[in-house]
Amino acid sequence: MLARHAPLLSVVEGSGPAMPAANLKAVSGTSKDVGEALRAYACKELLHAMTCLSWRQARLHQGVHQTRKSLRRVRATLALTNGVLGRGAVLIDRELRRINRSLSDLRDGQALVEAADRLVKADSSSGHGALVRSARQAAIRRRAELGRIATSGSVNLSEHRNLIAVILGGLPALPWSAVDEPGVLRALEESGSRERCAGLQATKSGRDADWHRWRRRIRRLSQQHRALYDLCGLPQDIRDQDKAVAVLMGEVQDFSLLAEHCGARSPFPAADRRPLRALADHEARRLRAHVAELASQRQPLVLPQ
Repeated sequence: MLARHAPLLSVVEGSGPAMPAANLKAVSGTSKDVGEALRAYACKELLHAMTCLSWRQARLHQGVHQTRKSLRRVRATLALTNGVLGRGAVLIDRELRRINRSLSDLRDGQALVEAADRLVKADSSSGHGALVRSARQAAIRRRAELGRIATSGSVNLSEHRNLIAVILGGLPALPWSAVDEPGVLRALEESGSRERCAGLQATKSGRDADWHRWRRRIRRLSQQHRALYDLCGLPQDIRDQDKAVAVLMGEVQDFSLLAEHCGARSPFPAADRRPLRALADHEARRLRAHVAELASQRQPLVLPQ
C-alpha cells in the first residue's frame, strides 16, 4: 500500500457544499514519492492490459475493452506528469494511442451489441420489438465476424501484447523523480478546464463531434481522478460523480455509433436502417439531456493557489 500523508489537493466547490480538506490525503514529502506512485500505478495498468489482451473466445471482446481502458488510464497518468518525463513519454503515449485505435473496430463490434441490448430493454409497447431484436441479432453476427478476423491474425493481438510488454519494460526508465506535486496540480487543473470548456460547447451546439470531444475530456478527467484516488484517497464522491457522467456518455456514444452504422455497408438489413437510426438518435438525445443535468450537479475540485 502507498503511504498517505499531507494533502495534495484542497477543497471542492460547486453547486453543492464544499468538501473539507481533511478528507483529502496524498503521497507527499518529496517529488520521488509522487513520481514513484504514479509510475507504479501506470505499470500496474500496463500489466492488467497485457493480461486482458490474452483473453480469447467468449472473453475476447471483454478483454479488448479492459485493455483499452487500462491503456487510456496510463495515458491519463502520463498527462498528469505535466510534460517533465520528456520525449520518451511522448513516444510511449503515441504508441499507446496507436494500439488503442487499432483495437477500436473490435470494441465497436461489442458496443453495437450493447447498444442493441439497451434498445431491446427500452422497448415495451412501442411496437419496435421486431426491429430491435433483428438489430441485435445482426450486431451479434457482426461481433462474431470481427472476433474471427482478430483470432485469424488479421489483427495481431499477440503483437500488441508484446509491444505493451516492451513499453512496460521502458516505462520505469523515464525520469519519474522529476514529477512534483505542483506540476501534477497544474496538469489536473488544465484537464478540468478543458473538460468544462468542452462541456459548454457540446451543450450549446448539440453537434455529435462536440459531444464526442466532451466525452473524451471527461473520460480523461475521470481517469486522472481514479489515479489520484488510488494514489491519495481522493473522496469517493468526486470519483463516483465523474465516473457516472463518463459511463452515461459512453452509452450516448454507443447509440451514436449504432446510428452511424445504419448507412452504407451497414451490418443491418436495408429495410431496418432508417427506423433503427431514428431510434438510436432518439435514445442519444434522451441520454444527452440526462448527462447535461447530471454534469451540472458535479462538484469540481478547487486546487490550492
